[in-house]
Amino acid sequence: MTNDAPWQGGSLGDQAHAILAPNPGPMTLDGTNTWVLHAPGDDVAVVVDPGPLDEGHLQAVLAKVADLGARVTLTLITHWHHDHTEALPRWVELTDSPVRGGGYGDGLRDGERIAVGSLDIRVVQTPGHTADSVSFHLPEAGVLITGDTVLGRGTTVVAHPDGALAPYLASLDRLHEIAAAAPTRLAPAHGPTHDDAAPVIAFYREHRRERLDQVRAALAAGDADAPDVAQAVVERVYAEVPRDVWPAAKASVQAQLDYLAGTD
Repeated sequence: MTNDAPWQGGSLGDQAHAILAPNPGPMTLDGTNTWVLHAPGDDVAVVVDPGPLDEGHLQAVLAKVADLGARVTLTLITHWHHDHTEALPRWVELTDSPVRGGGYGDGLRDGERIAVGSLDIRVVQTPGHTADSVSFHLPEAGVLITGDTVLGRGTTVVAHPDGALAPYLASLDRLHEIAAAAPTRLAPAHGPTHDDAAPVIAFYREHRRERLDQVRAALAAGDADAPDVAQAVVERVYAEVPRDVWPAAKASVQAQLDYLAGTD
């Protein structure tokens, strides 16, 4: 699942369009993808994750909506993290659209179908990266918007205590079932899109199994007796990972240790 080509945003079919925010970094990859959802011929659109507070980015999203001949009538949030929600107060000023998700507005119900114009959006609760993470499935368009649950490059962080591995693994199983049932393209919140979501999600599941085996081996090798068990495991298992992401790796290890404590 390696795709190191620069990602600059773009369309995924004719109903999903990514506008890349200018907030690249170790945890955001190329930046946050703000998704504009719109069915051809409609005069209404949905925006997913307005992103960071950057006026230029928000105006670029509005310009895309205008190019589609539409206006924003609903804003959806995949989860509460800052790089997805910081712009919300300004975004609501600009669009006067209701907001749902990430702790805002009416809660998103698992399995709920949201109809906006000709759009058919299915809510899929996918906790694990955060407790409130949701994905959005556009079955007619064959598009799966995964937030940070599945990225377009690399792997995501399951950060203890808000993140938890057991629900995350269950979420991956559920997303894979959706993606394998019919041709489905991956629309992540960070990194490039993929024309076939199923193998990407399968890679995520295998990666998590491999990491768990590595953590088990590290504990057996003596890290279980370290003063700071999670840090010792990071230094052994994530030795090849740049140190600026070790704090995130440690949060993931803590989630892995919690999971193993309840299952092994």
